[in-house]
Amino acid sequence: MKTIALPLTGQCQCGALCYSLDAPPFMIYACHCAVCQKQTGSAFVVSATTPENAFSFTASEPSRVTWTSDSGTERYGLFCGACGSRIVNGQTPTIGFYSLRAGTLDDTSWVRPAGHIWMRSAQPWFRPDAEDVLCEQQPTDYSPFIERFATFQTFAE
Repeated sequence: MKTIALPLTGQCQCGALCYSLDAPPFMIYACHCAVCQKQTGSAFVVSATTPENAFSFTASEPSRVTWTSDSGTERYGLFCGACGSRIVNGQTPTIGFYSLRAGTLDDTSWVRPAGHIWMRSAQPWFRPDAEDVLCEQQPTDYSPFIERFATFQTFAE
């Protein structure tokens, strides 16, 4: 099991918008919903669920976009106004968590999804690992994701 040092840091593609995360993610998952496919131009996005109060931008200020998710909630995204890289998504009203785009972390060597959500929208060629947690839509219980993610690594301050 790998030990990851905190804080975690990251940035957008051009390096103008930087951030720090002072607490470990609760989990990492891949979302296959139609919105994430459109936002990324890919088959899915890999996100880290992080506490909002442990996340801060350390260089520049983000731009913001809002939309209604497949589950019907009002969502927003914070991104670099210079290069367009999405950094985090949040929800209105807040639930205290961000979905951090895991690919924006400075060190992604440890990033591994514990499972996949919105599998009903997944591309037909995608094949998850046999042990991955799978949900056809938005899960109501994230404990299987959190428990599996905890077996991948530990975090040290």
